Amino acid sequence: ATTCFWDGTTINIIDTPGHVDFTVEVERSLRVLDGMVAVFCAVAGVQPQSETVWRQAVKYQVPRIAFVNKMDRTGANYDNVVGMIRDNLSANPVIVNYPIGAEADFIGYVDLTLDKAFYFGGDKGEDVTEGDIPDDIKDKVAQLRSELIEFVAEASEDLLDAYLEEGTLSSDQIIQGLRQRTLAGEVIPVFCGSAFKNKGVQPLLDAVKQLLPSPIDVGDISASIKGSEEDKQLEPKPTEKFSALAFKIMTDPFVGKLTYLRLYSGKLDAGSYVYNSSSDSRERIGRIMQMHANTREELKSAEAGDIVAVIGLKNTRTGDTLCSEGEEFLLENIEFPEPVI
Repeated sequence: ATTCFWDGTTINIIDTPGHVDFTVEVERSLRVLDGMVAVFCAVAGVQPQSETVWRQAVKYQVPRIAFVNKMDRTGANYDNVVGMIRDNLSANPVIVNYPIGAEADFIGYVDLTLDKAFYFGGDKGEDVTEGDIPDDIKDKVAQLRSELIEFVAEASEDLLDAYLEEGTLSSDQIIQGLRQRTLAGEVIPVFCGSAFKNKGVQPLLDAVKQLLPSPIDVGDISASIKGSEEDKQLEPKPTEKFSALAFKIMTDPFVGKLTYLRLYSGKLDAGSYVYNSSSDSRERIGRIMQMHANTREELKSAEAGDIVAVIGLKNTRTGDTLCSEGEEFLLENIEFPEPVI
């Protein structure tokens, strides 16, 4: 788990391996996250385990975007991977970034929303410069852009009217329509790059901000009131009553037992008491940590939408609900698949 800041937005990231041994990590992450970036290899494309992870994302109805990685490897084929996403995953991929070159000649990408080409510079791809679209892919790019605009125009009546009147859409309208269709799970925007060389990572982070949902977009969370068949709606606001789901327990050699929490509503302060409605126990929050993989940064408080690790919980297990004292409700638990062995 890590937290990064991009263009004025806080992004909480959980990175899970796609391997079958870690299916449960994917399951618990999809349960607590609002959006997903599916990473595909430009050479191998959709691998068998990608299908399992995809089914999990469909089950939790998580909006997703795709990133075709390793574009600089020998044998990289972007169009082939997009075709595999369409055929093997029964998904509806729509190309947003088209690569300029491949393998050792992967030098940039065309942003179809802006109809502009960008080239990577610097050792780590940190210098991105705008340039001309190469002549050999101009026709392909024009065709893909018209397909993208047609996809996007179907998002709403207003966009369709604008498209029929103008014959095209502005870049802001394309992003707006793409966001609507991504949140509804109707399309999978596809991006390209090489993470090892940091190429194509900036447009991917832009896409996370522009296309994937924030906790506010996800809206109210439903929790069942203990001992009754009624449900309670929790708004993702710091001013609401506190609620969180413990989704992972791990031991840290320096600080002891860490419990990872996803906060759904309200605010959590270090040193405060909370109620574990799953085990009927009162728990004290010792310290709150913002995790950056294996390094920690101490926080005084956390609020709705945050993912943090806390120290000091004694009776909390994976899938337990924590809430304000005096409240008794349960968030939906995490379903664990049957062990393979």
